[in-house]
Amino acid sequence: MPSQKLRFLNKACIIRDAHEDLTPDGETSNPWSLCTVEQVEELKALIKVIPIWSTEIMISMTMNQTSIPVLQANSMDRHITLNLQILVGSFSMFIIISLIVWLALYDRIMVPVESKIRGKPSGLGLKARMGTELAFSVAAMASWATAESLCRRIAIEQGIMGDLEAVVNMSAIWLLPQYILSGFGEAFNAIGQNEFFYTEFPKTMSSIAASLYRVGSSVSTLVASFILNAVDFVTTREGKKRWVTSNINDGHYDYYLWLLAGLSLDNLVYYIVCSKA
Repeated sequence: MPSQKLRFLNKACIIRDAHEDLTPDGETSNPWSLCTVEQVEELKALIKVIPIWSTEIMISMTMNQTSIPVLQANSMDRHITLNLQILVGSFSMFIIISLIVWLALYDRIMVPVESKIRGKPSGLGLKARMGTELAFSVAAMASWATAESLCRRIAIEQGIMGDLEAVVNMSAIWLLPQYILSGFGEAFNAIGQNEFFYTEFPKTMSSIAASLYRVGSSVSTLVASFILNAVDFVTTREGKKRWVTSNINDGHYDYYLWLLAGLSLDNLVYYIVCSKA
């Protein structure tokens, strides 16, 4: 028997006339007009996860903003000591480091301690982990936008707005919070999503469950291009200066990053609503 959720779909598996709807072998004579209960339940499972899946598009989009951090780091003071500086491309390693550290802390310390206190196996549920991931994403974007706002203000004070090669008198260490928070969020991201899809889908849909994460990442690239083009269209009207330019100090990357932070916050609220529905 089909489940009672999304009951209007159950009409697709109702046999109205056995002579017309079924073959002598008991198979469906027209698959477009009569479906099996299994097919209906698979469609219900897919519809059920789409709202939650769609919230992951935003976090994938923010994680894929790889060119802006490079421009930021290249325009800031990357020296740790007088003769030692961090390479521009090496900042992304802080995401990996924070991801590994967070997973170790969560799995080896936080979960065992909580389980011992509560007297039973504990830990964050799948939806709670995915929500935590989105919260870290919001915090990372806010930190990112704050650092860029401060960097641009210092660039204005130094009078180097038009100099593409100029270095702002601000330490690139200010960028570390966004990388660390992104690493914390990524620790919950892929694992939490895949576990959620495998939990919600029947075994016959395991291939779809395995591919949804990659599909979301691909869609996020298209969404990122759309948002960037929309921002360019709006900000360049009437001859105004565009927010996103090749010279990070001369543009308004801070406004663009705050826009992404706001969208990430909206996405978190949307997720909370969907997870409770």
